[in-house]
Amino acid sequence: MTQSPGSLSKLALQKFKKNFWGVFSFGFIVLVGLISIFAYVLAPDNSQHANQMHLAIHSKKPGFTVDMLVMPTSEKVQQNFFNRIFFGEKTFETEIPISEHTILKNQLTYTEYASDNLNGQVKTLNLNQYQEGNKPYVESKTFVFGTDKYGRDLLSRVLVGARISFFIGFIAVFISLVVGILMGSLAGYFGGKVDAIIMWLINVSWSIPTLLLVIAITLALGKGFWQVFIAVGLTMWVEVARVVRGQVMSVKEMQYVTAARALGFNDFRIITKHILPNIMAPVIVISAANFAAAILIESGLSFLGIGAQPPMSSWGAMIKDHYNYIILGKPYLALIPGFCIMSLVMAFMLIGNALRDALDVRS
Repeated sequence: MTQSPGSLSKLALQKFKKNFWGVFSFGFIVLVGLISIFAYVLAPDNSQHANQMHLAIHSKKPGFTVDMLVMPTSEKVQQNFFNRIFFGEKTFETEIPISEHTILKNQLTYTEYASDNLNGQVKTLNLNQYQEGNKPYVESKTFVFGTDKYGRDLLSRVLVGARISFFIGFIAVFISLVVGILMGSLAGYFGGKVDAIIMWLINVSWSIPTLLLVIAITLALGKGFWQVFIAVGLTMWVEVARVVRGQVMSVKEMQYVTAARALGFNDFRIITKHILPNIMAPVIVISAANFAAAILIESGLSFLGIGAQPPMSSWGAMIKDHYNYIILGKPYLALIPGFCIMSLVMAFMLIGNALRDALDVRS
């Protein structure tokens, strides 16, 4: 009985579908990916980096509701549709938390919000001085996750922060795959001095603690968004290279590789067309683990202050800003982003285990 060329792939897919935690983790990762892409569409605060500050309502509990006086501005910023969706809205509106307000004869009288049972200042606005489309108005605003120590909407910051944690995994894993597969293939296929030189590089990189190496690369490239991505990717290639090297060394003596050499195919074609497609299963599994490791490394860098820089939202930076609130009776400020990191890392570890079981042809 002959099997179709895609039968092994179909078998692996069927085995993966039977793994509940693998499918659940895949769905969760897709959900987080969609949230990270359309964060500004979902976030209550759709300003750039969700950075609307209201110091009067800092560190409020989840579910906190307050009336917000919105002061429109005549200054308009030209933004296209896609720029607003993917990068947030550039707004110059001023929002003022208030405790009460009255409108009488086109006079808006409001009392600014003050916590700790203090009395806020009472101020009056003459609505006649504003144009019809730019008059101040009052709206009720609910903060589902509460507010951080700067009075920013914590839910919006969490949604926007998912973008950094999610995309750093993709870019770091992509860089590690490109460098690791290249170095591992050369070392395993050619051997000799090439293998010795590459293994020396691998051992030197492996001997340096990952976080210290990332910090060194980050300081060399400078603080910033893309610098962190590159730094994390350049420290994760050694694991991929070691796995690829070992797989190539075992596969290059197979009969189909010998036949390819006999047919006169060059080394590049043999590696790319005959060897690499047959050793990708363990590489896919290790990529899932590296994805989780990249998220943890980025969170650690942001916690240390050399990751994504303010006002950009990052889960690690959110923990750094609020970890002392754990002993001040408001642990949710640090626990919510911590739980987000934990759940995303766990999802990638579970999907890595599911892929390992599905791609294991011996089981």
